[in-house]
Amino acid sequence: MKYIVLVGDGMGDHPIEKLGNKTPLEKAKKPNMDYISERGMLGLAETVPPEMVPESDTANLALMGYDPRIYSKGRSPLEAVSMGIEMKPEDTAFRCNIVTLTDRGESYDNKLILDHSAGEIGDEDARELIATIDKELGNDVRKFYAGVSYRHCLIWKDCPPVCNFTRPHDILGKRIGNFLPECDDYKKLMVESFSILQKHPTNLRRISEGKEPANSIWLWSSGKKPQLPAFYDKFGIKAAAISAVDLIKGIAICADMESIDVEGATGTLHTNYRGKTEAAIKALDRSHLVYIHVEAPDECGHRGEAENKVLAIEYIDGMLGYLISELEARDEDYRILLCCDHPTPIELRTHSHEPIPFVIYERGSESGSGLRYTEAEAFKTGIYIEDGTSLIKLLTGRQ
Repeated sequence: MKYIVLVGDGMGDHPIEKLGNKTPLEKAKKPNMDYISERGMLGLAETVPPEMVPESDTANLALMGYDPRIYSKGRSPLEAVSMGIEMKPEDTAFRCNIVTLTDRGESYDNKLILDHSAGEIGDEDARELIATIDKELGNDVRKFYAGVSYRHCLIWKDCPPVCNFTRPHDILGKRIGNFLPECDDYKKLMVESFSILQKHPTNLRRISEGKEPANSIWLWSSGKKPQLPAFYDKFGIKAAAISAVDLIKGIAICADMESIDVEGATGTLHTNYRGKTEAAIKALDRSHLVYIHVEAPDECGHRGEAENKVLAIEYIDGMLGYLISELEARDEDYRILLCCDHPTPIELRTHSHEPIPFVIYERGSESGSGLRYTEAEAFKTGIYIEDGTSLIKLLTGRQ
């Protein structure tokens, strides 16, 4: 038996007026998702415990079978692991976004945050900016590392007491003064970064090209080095993961899963969808389970792009169709878990704490829910999984 987990990050949503009061899942043309939904187990599941923040690390840990109450130490340490950073016990990792703030001569506190991703900045531009930040703000105990697009990392040895941090995608369009870190050490870095990046040649070029400047860092999601038991030790099957983002790669590495890089995988709407599916099929020659993570719907949700979110879902449906055709050609038994990790509603532009629709489909099944893969249809089934870590157990039959 082979297993595929296909995660459309943030696919869940609320009805949207401009989509005819439909959710993106209801609006999208997705014959393959609906096919397995009609013939499989359709329901809702809680991937994030009610007392925890609906973040991608907590949700994806649960989907991989790891209780986030036990294993979630923040997303930044997982991203650091993916980036090859060796963390020591005295080190704390921080997610370091490069963001776009207003630049109208106002004080830093009075600026508005326009974009948590600086226009989905490319890797090359981001590396230049982070290199400058590290040169100007790094030292013997503090180092900045470039990651992918806007997602970067700060490692701080014996850091000051950690205070409350705000996720930048939660406050888009808002004045940042009420959301800055209470600890002056962290706030000072962010304020100083603006003066460094504001006139950086890379940003001046970006502005001339009509792009958003990446004119400030934003620190959040601190944590210590994570420790996960190996996926094989938990479930007795070899597994691989395919994603464009360091968070998922970091979880895979910590769980001793194979982490597969795909050329052209970006974590945005414009990514190498076919490359991911081709890599997944090849991975099944050496693994029993492949976890495929697609970031695009989440990014569209954060950016408030309803039509693009629909398009991202349709692209993922194409991935599912390719996977099914290739799995059928192999003529071996398989099961597929299709889901999102958490909703990212367009109206909120951030993650929400609601159950996710899921489908578990097994090859050859002709009887199932009889319903399409949508939030409302999943609710109709009455199937509700309170513990999201149970989904991988339902898929594989392993405890």
